[in-house]
Amino acid sequence: MNNVSRRKFITTGLAVAAGASGIAAAAKIAQHHGLIPPDAGVLYGPGETLTYAAQRLLTRHSMAREFPRSEVSTNPFANPVDSLGDEFNRLQAAGFVDWRLTVDGMVARPATLSLAEIRSFPTSTHVTMIGCEEGWTYIAEWTGVPLSYILDRAGALPQARYVVYRSIQSDWWESIDMADALHPQTLLAHRMNGNALPVPFGGPMRLRLPRQLGYKNVKYLNQLTLTDNLKAFGKGLGGSDPDYGYAWYAGI
Repeated sequence: MNNVSRRKFITTGLAVAAGASGIAAAAKIAQHHGLIPPDAGVLYGPGETLTYAAQRLLTRHSMAREFPRSEVSTNPFANPVDSLGDEFNRLQAAGFVDWRLTVDGMVARPATLSLAEIRSFPTSTHVTMIGCEEGWTYIAEWTGVPLSYILDRAGALPQARYVVYRSIQSDWWESIDMADALHPQTLLAHRMNGNALPVPFGGPMRLRLPRQLGYKNVKYLNQLTLTDNLKAFGKGLGGSDPDYGYAWYAGI
């Protein structure tokens, strides 16, 4: 995008304060750049569109703040989850040796990867804050495989626009666009604070997406599906949380 287009978008965004005409103008610019979120049609859709498009145009390559390890929280909060079921308990009892991550959809080389395989891939580490929409936060050191590495290994097709990611938790799934999927801080995290990722924090593996709120950082990850359209998933709004009224794009 050139500087004129960026300035035009910012100017239009400011026009929102003038009323519906400003929102409509911003939406047209967002549509021109293909930046319409899947939940654009809900009650707060115009605002969601403006937020998503503005952040993508202005902060697409920005980095989440990283902290020194001395600031890692001593008592991080693990929000409680419902029972994960007999299958999870069996996998946990066996040390997750039978845990598998499926990578499918718009990829040239679909794969089913064991936890041992994933742990053998190149890793990245960052100390970042995770924040929940309910108000709690903590800082931790996260280590894992960049999602971009997994997508490159699977041969992501150029028409793919989103990554849908699922949990072993019943009906828990979310999705992100390729800008976040390929961002260097987006990890399939399998270690936390130097140790294997504890189960209460999503072990054996979770998505770590430091540029978005906690509910986008799905725990107990077991499937990645690349797609060009989210209409066939859930209510077509991009995730379990948007289906219940949360924003699809939860950038911070």
